[in-house]
Amino acid sequence: MNGARALGKMLEKQKVKVIFGIPGGAVLDICEALADSTSIRTILTRHEQCAAHAADGYARASGQVGVCMATS
Repeated sequence: MNGARALGKMLEKQKVKVIFGIPGGAVLDICEALADSTSIRTILTRHEQCAAHAADGYARASGQVGVCMATS
C-alpha cells in the first residue's frame, strides 16, 4: 500500500462520498486510488477554484465533509 491508497482508505473510513477536483501530475496516484473506490464519487471540474466552491457548497447543503482535490 502506498500513500495514495492509504489516503483513499482514510477518506472512505471518514465516510467521504464525493470529491471535487482536477486530475493532474502531482495527484495522479491519488486519482488512481480513488478510481478503485466504490463508495467515493469524483466530480471533475474545469478549474481548481470551481472545485473549491463546489466542495464548499456540497458541505453546506449536505452537512457532510466537502473535499477538493487540486494540483499545481
